[in-house]
Amino acid sequence: MAESTPLDALTPVDPPSSPSRSSRRSIAVIAVLVIVVVVLLSQGLLTSLNYFETVHQALSQRASLGTKVIRLEGVVEPGTISRTNSGAAFTLTGSHASHVYVTAQGSPPQLFQANIPVVVVGHFVSSTSLDFLGTQIMVKHSSSYIAAHPNRVKAPNGTSR
Repeated sequence: MAESTPLDALTPVDPPSSPSRSSRRSIAVIAVLVIVVVVLLSQGLLTSLNYFETVHQALSQRASLGTKVIRLEGVVEPGTISRTNSGAAFTLTGSHASHVYVTAQGSPPQLFQANIPVVVVGHFVSSTSLDFLGTQIMVKHSSSYIAAHPNRVKAPNGTSR
């Protein structure tokens, strides 16, 4: 004899809806995207910051800086600028009577002259050298920066430009 089964047992049943599973998945995807965006922004901001070392700071850290590329900030000493075949050579002065001899490649900016603050991108010849090889000279001509940092940048004669 064949067994009879109730019709209920053969009727398909809808699976229980799981809104919590799909909402958890959406929240996880959004959280991962937020984390990725925050990491990318923070890395981009950290690598785009451009710090510079003053002549005095660079000389006091010369051993640890070695020949690493840095931005060196100081005032162009009067009477030391000479044009070379590849650019210019001059002496940068800083606080505490510190001096660095710079040989820069490429044409100096049009505003480049003695007694003005500049930033030179380059590196020391060695960890004990006072010679700095520059690849770029940037003239600092913002009077608002000098007014905001009066003890940071001054010409040897005491004037600010």
